[in-house]
Amino acid sequence: MKKALGFLAGLGLLALSAAAARTASLGWGGGHSDVGFWWTVIASFLGIAAVGALVGTVIHSRSG
Repeated sequence: MKKALGFLAGLGLLALSAAAARTASLGWGGGHSDVGFWWTVIASFLGIAAVGALVGTVIHSRSG
């Protein structure tokens, strides 16, 4: 159960990261470099959190 919740949290964070990256792309494309920059920063942090959640789930769910 914990393994499934860990992967679900990681995938949820990955989805949020993708949405933030899309918003950043729209900001850059619309000529709003400040919006594009800060949404890129947010997307990066969410991506790091997603990878951490997924890797942490794999590491801590191994038996042994």
